[in-house]
Amino acid sequence: MESTWQAILFAFIGGLGIFLFGLRNMSDGLQAVAGDRMRTILERGTRNPLLGVLTGIVVTGLIQSSTATTVLTVGLVNAELLTLRQAIGVIMGANIGTTVTAYLIGFNLQEYALPILGLGALWYLFARNKRSKNVGQVLFGFGLLFFGLSTMGAGMEPLKDLPFFTDLMVSIDDNALIGVIIGIIFTGMVQSSAATIGVLQELVNQGAVTYNQAVPILFGDNIGTTVTALLAGVGASIAARRASLTHFMFNMIGTLIFLPLFIIGFFPEMVTFITNTLFNIVPGFTGTWETLNPRLQIAQTHAVFNISNTLIHLPLVGVLAAIVTFLIPDREEHLDEAEFRTRFIDHRFLNNPSVALAQATREMLRMGELTRQAFENALEYFQTREESLAKRSQILEETIDNLERQITDYVVLASQKHLSREDSNQAQLILQSLNDIERIADISESIIEGADYATKHQVVFSGEAEEELAAMIALTRQAVESALLTLERKDKSLAQKVMDYERQLDDMQEQFRKAHIRRLNERICNGNNGAVFLDLIGNLERISDHCRNIARYVCPDFNSEPEDSSIHRGRFA
Repeated sequence: MESTWQAILFAFIGGLGIFLFGLRNMSDGLQAVAGDRMRTILERGTRNPLLGVLTGIVVTGLIQSSTATTVLTVGLVNAELLTLRQAIGVIMGANIGTTVTAYLIGFNLQEYALPILGLGALWYLFARNKRSKNVGQVLFGFGLLFFGLSTMGAGMEPLKDLPFFTDLMVSIDDNALIGVIIGIIFTGMVQSSAATIGVLQELVNQGAVTYNQAVPILFGDNIGTTVTALLAGVGASIAARRASLTHFMFNMIGTLIFLPLFIIGFFPEMVTFITNTLFNIVPGFTGTWETLNPRLQIAQTHAVFNISNTLIHLPLVGVLAAIVTFLIPDREEHLDEAEFRTRFIDHRFLNNPSVALAQATREMLRMGELTRQAFENALEYFQTREESLAKRSQILEETIDNLERQITDYVVLASQKHLSREDSNQAQLILQSLNDIERIADISESIIEGADYATKHQVVFSGEAEEELAAMIALTRQAVESALLTLERKDKSLAQKVMDYERQLDDMQEQFRKAHIRRLNERICNGNNGAVFLDLIGNLERISDHCRNIARYVCPDFNSEPEDSSIHRGRFA
C-alpha cells in the first residue's frame, strides 16, 4: 500500500510540475508573441461591459491564461487606464476564455505530446530571431502540457482502488459542499484553475471520480483561481483591490447559484440539453452528450457554468461595482500623494516585458510633463516671487527625482527578461531620456535659486534685457515641448525642430552675452543684475542642450554625441 501511494504521489507531483511548467511556457510564449498588443486590446475594447467580456475572451484565448489576463487587468486598473466597470467585463470574459484550455485537454492529444514537444524544442533551439523562438516556446509548452497530463493520468489510475480516496469521493456524493472546498483548496495552492481542472479531467477519465463528484470540485476550482487576483490586489490602489474582489464575488455568487441547481439535478440536465442542442444546430457537428469523452464532458460543463454565470451577471455590472465600492470605500488621499505617486508602472506587468516597457514609457512621458510644469513653475516664480510656487517647485523636484529612480529600477527589472530588439532599444531610450529629463528639472530649480538671489539683491532688468529674456524663454519653452512630443511620437521632423531650436538658443546666448557686456560698459546695469541675467540665459541654454540629447536618442541617425549629462548648476546653487 505504501509503495502504491508513493508511486501515485511521485507521478502526480512530477506530472503536475511538468503540466504547470508547460502551461507557463506556452502562456509566456503566447504573451511574448502578442507583445504590447494585449494591453492595447484591453484598453480599446472595453467601452462597455459587453465589449469588455468579448475582449476578455479574446485575450485569454490568445494567451491561454485567465490568471495572466486578470492580473494584467488589475494592473491596468491600478494604473488608472481601466475603470472598475470596464475591468469587471474583462474578468467575466477571462472566465469564459480559460475554458479553451479545458477543451484542448478534452481532445485526446496525449499520444502526440512527445512529437510536439520535440518539434517545439528544435524550433526554439534553431530559430534565428526572437519571434520564431517564441513560437517554438509555445509548441514546447503545449507538448509539455500534454506530457504532464499523460504522466499524471498513468500515475493516478490506481486511485480508484484505494479505500481512502474512494471514501472521500463518496462523501462528496453525500455533501457537495465538500467537493467545493476541495476545489478551492487545491486551486488556491496551485494557483492555476487550468491545472486543477486538467487533473480533474484525468481523474474522471480514469474512472477515479464520477461526473457528479467532479462538478462540485469544478465549482470550487473557479473560486480558488480568484486567489491570484486577490493577491494581485494587495498593495494596489483602491480601484485595483475592488477589481480583485469583483473576480472573487463573481465566481462565488455563481457557485451559490448553480450548486443548489446541481444538487436538485437541474444543472446536469441543463448542460446535457445545451450540448445536444448545439450538436443539432451547429453544422458539421454530430453526436450527443453521451458520445463525448469524460474529459470533454468536464470541459463542456466548465464552459456552460462560466458562460451562464456571465449572462446572469452582465446586466448587473453596475450592482457589482456598487457592492465592492461599498465594501472597499474611498479613503482620503493627500493631494500631493494623489498627483505625484507613480501611476503607470506596476510589477504585475513584468511577466510581459513589452507591456512593462510600454507602461514605463507612459510613466516617463508623465515625468516629462511634470518636468515641463517644473520649468514653467520656475519661470512664473522668477516673475512673481510667490511663495506657493517655491513650495510647489520643491515638491516637483522631489517627485521627479523619485520617479527617475523608480522608473530606472523598473526598466532594469524588465530588461532582465529576454527582450526583442525593439524592446531592447526602447529600454535604452527610456534609461537615456530619464537622465536628461531629470536634469531639466534640476536646472529649473537653479532658476528658482536665481530668483531668490535677485530678490535679495533687488535686481531689476532693463527693458532691453527683459526683451532678450522673453525671446529666449519662448524658444526654450518650444524646445522643451517639442522634445517631449518627439519622445512620445518618435517623430523625426519634431526631433529636427529641437535641434534647430538648440542651435538658435546657442546663438542667442552668445549674442545676449555681448549685449550684456555692452550694457555693463554703458552702466545701464550693474554686477548683480549681470550675474542673474547671465546665469538665467545660461540655464535656458543648458535646458536646450538636454532637449537636444533627447532628440538624438529618438533619432540616433543625427550622428552626434549627446551633451554630458552631469548636473549643471547655476552660480546660485
